[in-house]
Amino acid sequence: MLKILHTADLHLGLEFGLLTAEDGRKLSRARLDVVRTILSVADLHAVDVVLWAGDVFDTPEPAEDWWRGLAGIFRSQRHWSRPVVLLPGNHDPIKAQSVFHRDHPFRSLLPEWVHVVESGRFELPVGDDAVILAAPCQTTAGAEDLALSLPTRAEGDTRIRVGLVHGSTFDIEGHQTNFPIARDAPEQRGLDYLAVGDTHGHRVIAGPGPAPIVYPGAPEQARFGETDTGSVAVVLIPRAGARPTIIPERVGRWTWRDETVTSLPALRRLASEDLSTTVLRLRFDMTIPVTDEKEVGELIRQLRGDLASTGRAGALVVDRSGLRVEVGALEDVMSGAPETLAIVANTLAAVSEHDDEARRAAQLLYRMLSEAPA
Repeated sequence: MLKILHTADLHLGLEFGLLTAEDGRKLSRARLDVVRTILSVADLHAVDVVLWAGDVFDTPEPAEDWWRGLAGIFRSQRHWSRPVVLLPGNHDPIKAQSVFHRDHPFRSLLPEWVHVVESGRFELPVGDDAVILAAPCQTTAGAEDLALSLPTRAEGDTRIRVGLVHGSTFDIEGHQTNFPIARDAPEQRGLDYLAVGDTHGHRVIAGPGPAPIVYPGAPEQARFGETDTGSVAVVLIPRAGARPTIIPERVGRWTWRDETVTSLPALRRLASEDLSTTVLRLRFDMTIPVTDEKEVGELIRQLRGDLASTGRAGALVVDRSGLRVEVGALEDVMSGAPETLAIVANTLAAVSEHDDEARRAAQLLYRMLSEAPA
């Protein structure tokens, strides 16, 4: 039996434009932290080989912190001997000056058991009964089917044959095809399993034979709207020609959540949750009186945190466009106010029906009056 841990699409060095700089750094570091978890899962299952099916880095020339960090994790694995195969994907293709090029300092830091796929002639025997066949991306986009560039099974070859490429199948709705993969590629090339990366959700694509095409899913989610992320695939192949058993194993720590609140009690409940490993996009679809606006601001502050306290959300994006604030009855707010302020408030109110800025100024003045000590 051959045991594989199959992962892909780590995207080390990925930047998060929607988030604050501090939240973005937190999410970027988590992508390096998950490497340790992946190797621990590989150890736990005593796999024979770890396959990284492309886009290990988000760019072909990532910042030094990221490639040194990854090499440092590999070098810290004491008594590790099982092979780890790194495949260049379309985000980090192998070319001159790229992180995977043999002249890049990253390569000199890698332990001998880490193998970089440099060409379509890559073959790595795993014991006597299995072989890994791989072809890298050498550009960011292409029309070549890298799976069909792998060698076919020779007559009499009874080994378990595993293909490793990065690309897209034809059946992902709304997904642009880049380095297309034919659904029958495993059948055409005599493979027992085709390990691929590109789309970030876990998917198993059945072909005409027993060998599937498998996307393991990105180990950490990269953006809102992605589904079936946060796992690796642990694969058991009993023998050549047998259908593999595929076990998704959770490794990701972060979840991404889109939440629309429609009432102040709903916002209070949300702010009481443990969201420390959640990237939260908070939207509003509600109308509140001006007297509740201060509490809404305080609850947002609790979620985000400040210089003196950690926010309840691990990372926060706030969209206030659906938050509507009602002023309330002017006579109630102005009750007992000084005559001069009452005149100003009445003047603003007179024009606020036709002027958004005046309306907002009136709201702020009313709030100041309502909160002022008697």
